Amino acid sequence: MGAYTEDMREAVLMRLMQQYGDSLKRMCCIYLHDMGAAEDAAQETFIRAYEHIEELLDGQIVNEKAWLMRIAINRCKDMLRSSWMRHIDRWQAIEELPLSVSPQHEDKLGLTQAVMHLAPKYREIVLLHYYQELSLRTCAQILGISAPTATRRLQQAQKKLRKEMEGG
Repeated sequence: MGAYTEDMREAVLMRLMQQYGDSLKRMCCIYLHDMGAAEDAAQETFIRAYEHIEELLDGQIVNEKAWLMRIAINRCKDMLRSSWMRHIDRWQAIEELPLSVSPQHEDKLGLTQAVMHLAPKYREIVLLHYYQELSLRTCAQILGISAPTATRRLQQAQKKLRKEMEGG
């Protein structure tokens, strides 16, 4: 383990925030259906990342995006499990989502809504693979599942989405 100055740790954190902040916030917003909660989740993701920044600096973390996404998903799950979140209306109209999340075409709007209504285990794999453009292997690592399980979940999610989009 190296001896890193506070300035070095902060510089890495700032780079991570600039590079991945918007992407994390969008994913959290889709996951939580609430922009305020998504901003909180993204902020807490970076706080937790900062607490373990030495692991990144020491090269123990191979894929920093996957590492951050895993922290964010775990934070979103914690928030959804909290008693406070269970008692508020988290659904937000798709039109109220930030422009970078809100699709412009009607067919994409329907698909986004269908993704948002998937069970969490299917929504997670779709968000990571298609929205974050991560490989299935990386998605599996983030979710703590095997690669074949990730593939199966994605196939099942695609099947559910296809059925939903075809009106059945």
